[in-house]
Amino acid sequence: MEDAAVREIERVIPADRILTSLEELYSYSYDASFGEYLPQLAIQPESAIEISKIMKIANKHKIPVYPRGAATSLSGGPLPVEGGIVLDMTRMNKKLIIDGENLLAIVSPGVITGEIHYQAEKEGLFYPPDPSSSKVSTIGGNLLENSSGPKGLKYGTTKEYVIGLEIVTPEGEIVRTGGKTVKNVTGYDLTRLIVGSEGTLAIVTEATLRLIPKPKARKTLLATFSRLVDSGYAITKILSSGIMPAAMELMDNACIRAVENFSPCGLPLNAEALVIIEVDGHPLAINEEIEKCEEICWQVGAAAVRMARTEEEREEIWKARRMVSPAITQMGPTKISEDATVPRSQIPAMMEKLSQIRKKYELNLVVFGHAGDGNLHPNIITDKRNIEEMKRAENAVSEIFEAAVSLGGTLSGEHGIGTLKAPYMEMELGEAGLDLMTKVKNAWDPNNILNPGKIFPKAGQTKVVLV
Repeated sequence: MEDAAVREIERVIPADRILTSLEELYSYSYDASFGEYLPQLAIQPESAIEISKIMKIANKHKIPVYPRGAATSLSGGPLPVEGGIVLDMTRMNKKLIIDGENLLAIVSPGVITGEIHYQAEKEGLFYPPDPSSSKVSTIGGNLLENSSGPKGLKYGTTKEYVIGLEIVTPEGEIVRTGGKTVKNVTGYDLTRLIVGSEGTLAIVTEATLRLIPKPKARKTLLATFSRLVDSGYAITKILSSGIMPAAMELMDNACIRAVENFSPCGLPLNAEALVIIEVDGHPLAINEEIEKCEEICWQVGAAAVRMARTEEEREEIWKARRMVSPAITQMGPTKISEDATVPRSQIPAMMEKLSQIRKKYELNLVVFGHAGDGNLHPNIITDKRNIEEMKRAENAVSEIFEAAVSLGGTLSGEHGIGTLKAPYMEMELGEAGLDLMTKVKNAWDPNNILNPGKIFPKAGQTKVVLV
């Protein structure tokens, strides 16, 4: 980085918020995905005005800029793959306003998503998007990845709840999109374009979120199955019966064993799969719905069904699901997390294909996820030091995506594209579709300085490179 650029930055940002030491920069070189890239500088801005000034300097000197929240991304979203500047957004966490009269939350990007849940529920309101990392992830990162979680089945993803943004463009302009009204058709919907753009189009400096009334009651059950495919049939049959659960979560046998080894929950080790089903709404309606879900699980061959009778029992059921990620991380030093998504009717077929891929490449491949909306999370547990096994993992990842797309699905349901899925974009979008997205990126960011190296594949790249 040019000395002139550094001196310009030092004139607009206090020295204690410019990080340059090697040990500090290493802490910004990785996220929850795969790969490490060292930035040249890390900056901790505290306002949109500061970010505007930084972006104007970066644009002038053509320095890559990488916005970063809590770095819980599973696709390489904040990784500084071309060096440059990391913008640590965690100090922008001062604003969290719950507007009960208008059913809104107005928040800074560095606010922890779980804190929005907590403050909204204190007012009898509900912010539905609930990624598993919500207790540590920031709302800014959630917006730019369009994160969701278990409740995405019934309530939708983050983009359904973002109605206004303050942003800084790659060229340093401060712009507001949307507003506080639920209805707004004034021109192009720039708000929705930015949500899910993975930090490639703009930096979010404030968000206005839509809230809904908190459901009055909820009921939860856990069903175990001797055959993985039967769990898929249970999911599709419940959804086609007219019931819309708040969440339907799947864990395969490898996940069950990992959780029991990590934090025993009393799960049956011989079950091929378990499904957690939760319904919410009016107390009388959900009693009927949860009983119908139980009946369907028995009909398709469940080995056991356990209904939560108390809030403590419900928490015990959900504890098993929350333990999956930390549990499988203990199985090996390298975890490759994917989230290929298929239409609900294709869930049994996708699970069968994943089983075939596991056997073909002799990999430790575990499957869990938000099965109710077809958003499965195949995870490959491996060791990046084992070059031969990593090559097999590369081929397996390719086949996972090919399987999802062939079944009418998509590369990603909530993790984003980042660096790991960029090579497969043309597979799903086609050449013309990918070209259209490239034109949007070029129009917003003509010097390609904002989060470069993400979403779009390098020339000739058709496969993720893990070694």
